[in-house]
Amino acid sequence: MDLDDLHIFRSVVREGGVTRAATLLHRVPSNVTTRIKQFEERLGVALFRREGRNLALTDAGRTLLGHAETLLRMADAAEEEVRSGVVRGVLRLGSLESAAGARLPPILSAFHAQNPNVVIELQTGTTRAMLRLLEGFEVEAAFVSEPFERGSLSSVPAFDEELVLITAKGTPTVRQAVELGGRTVVAFPHGCSYRQRLIEWLAEGDASPRRVLEMSSYHAIVACVAAGTGAAIVPAEVLDHAVLSTAIERHPLPPHLRVNHTHLVWSGEASAPLQSLMALLPTTALNRRAGSR
Repeated sequence: MDLDDLHIFRSVVREGGVTRAATLLHRVPSNVTTRIKQFEERLGVALFRREGRNLALTDAGRTLLGHAETLLRMADAAEEEVRSGVVRGVLRLGSLESAAGARLPPILSAFHAQNPNVVIELQTGTTRAMLRLLEGFEVEAAFVSEPFERGSLSSVPAFDEELVLITAKGTPTVRQAVELGGRTVVAFPHGCSYRQRLIEWLAEGDASPRRVLEMSSYHAIVACVAAGTGAAIVPAEVLDHAVLSTAIERHPLPPHLRVNHTHLVWSGEASAPLQSLMALLPTTALNRRAGSR
């Protein structure tokens, strides 16, 4: 495939239309339209369909977009490395908030020291949100938590998290899920794997929460729990750094819920910056990966 065709195609997708893509590419709109039509004729498929005044990707277009992102990124990286002899570019990462706040800082610091010419762009959210970003090629790789659908994704274990149940200060020790029945659960929105674990634990005890109060940060979750609003599951590492960590009660979870595995996942060929990042992941996680083969 001609990289110029791929670049024009990707520009139309990113800019949301031919006119804006033409401005970005310093071309006239008719030239961009012609190149897209010629590209479609050569491929024998339609890449776009018109929805009102907008263009939407067809299934074939979505498939091509993933390959275009990979090929163009590899071409840029190859040119930069050949020209300079060093790894350059942008590494777009997604991450759970817990990993971004407690686990990634020393790794990203070491990465920057080794790759000063690579810029890392980091987005945070739930596991489901990170997988959507990967599917849309908005990030190259993401740190997500079990359980998740691997599909065609490649993955390596990254961190092991100890999860704890937290309630308001003075709450008697919670030993069974049924003791939480009828209480409020404080959690991230749908797509959070820790929330899913708590709901599944309640279901094991034939219990259900009175309601789920959704929060967008661990600071807010811990604050709500400290105020007596409800119960939540959080990583112990995050709780250790929380401002109100002494204003709540910690309760150990059952062994099958206590340890959660975070993975680094990506699609397609791992770029040189991504491979460099993987080399900095904790040795224990990489050893576990080798042992699971």
